[in-house]
Amino acid sequence: AYFMARTHLFLLKIGVNPKKLRFRQHLPTEMAHYASDCWDAEVHMSYGWIECVGHADRSCYDLVQHSNATGIDLVATRKLPEPKVLDIAAAKIQKGLIGKAFKKEAAAVLGYLDDIQMRPDEALALESKLNSNGETDLELDGETYKIERKMVSFTKATKTIHTETYYPHVIEPAFGIGRILYAVLEHSYYEREEEGEKEKKKDKGKQSKADVKRAVLGFKPVVAPVKCAVFPLQKKDEYVAKVNQLTKLLISSNLSTQNDVSSVAIGRRYARMDEIGVPFALTVDLDTLEGKGPTVRERDSTEQVRVPESELVMVLTNLCNGLQTWEQMVSKYGLIQASTE
Repeated sequence: AYFMARTHLFLLKIGVNPKKLRFRQHLPTEMAHYASDCWDAEVHMSYGWIECVGHADRSCYDLVQHSNATGIDLVATRKLPEPKVLDIAAAKIQKGLIGKAFKKEAAAVLGYLDDIQMRPDEALALESKLNSNGETDLELDGETYKIERKMVSFTKATKTIHTETYYPHVIEPAFGIGRILYAVLEHSYYEREEEGEKEKKKDKGKQSKADVKRAVLGFKPVVAPVKCAVFPLQKKDEYVAKVNQLTKLLISSNLSTQNDVSSVAIGRRYARMDEIGVPFALTVDLDTLEGKGPTVRERDSTEQVRVPESELVMVLTNLCNGLQTWEQMVSKYGLIQASTE
């Protein structure tokens, strides 16, 4: 459950739509041979529900298989909070007699007789059979071994233990990175309607007004390849110089940044950056040149605030790292009228 919860938080943080995310438990018939339980994180995309992350509870399968194959106990030891007193069946094993009787298979018999000391009911039942018959058959891994009275004896005893051994269990989360990236791309894409914008069309030589849909990649800031864009409101030397200065400042502060000093309308430049998923666009206007700082536009709401240049790096870093929300920025700096697009 812990790993599934962490996976859920991770997928939401990078931009997977929570309404298109589910966890599905494997049926016994589809479970891997090594798993005691398995849950898939599935994401709904244009071609259905797709497994993106698998969570397999492998229990101690791998360590047990290695132990069985090598004869080495691959166990961990932990100290008990308080000592435990256990009822056991203390064994007196005649290893020489057992080795002579069973030769290369003696190790399996000796291992069993040593282990059942910690299972007193089983050991004392074996002791009772030996007392009654003088011998008994022992079934181990499909083989039968005849145990004689002189080979082993058990007596009731107690044992104080301060540590315990156990096979560590393993949870295996497996992430399909390609599928997750595709899910983020698909879930981030949407189209924003811009009503009344002029669109030039050749329709009998006339211009017509139409509702234009702009493509937007709504990447979460934390995963957006380009975090910021910087534009001049006018293509004048002093504006462009300030754009270049801010671009260098942001890049040197580890905020990937692009600028666009072309002469196209500011709205078209915003749209260009929306299409590649840039979450924040800075515009240099007259107030910026007068020391009031650039405007910062948030991609999805298209809202703008003005941030003092001295606070710009801190604000954008916090926004991109998820340490502050856009709503907090609006509350602190207040909305301003957007630049004419």
